[in-house]
Amino acid sequence: MAAAADLDEIKEVNLNCILMANLQQASSSGTQTDSAPVYDTD
Repeated sequence: MAAAADLDEIKEVNLNCILMANLQQASSSGTQTDSAPVYDTD
């Protein structure tokens, strides 16, 4: 089960990296704080 545990840990680390990147992107863009990008201008 060591391999399965390692995979879970890797997934968790990757998820944390993605979350941190999203937070940095949101804070640096300033106005856009929503996670979903809006392509519609209506």
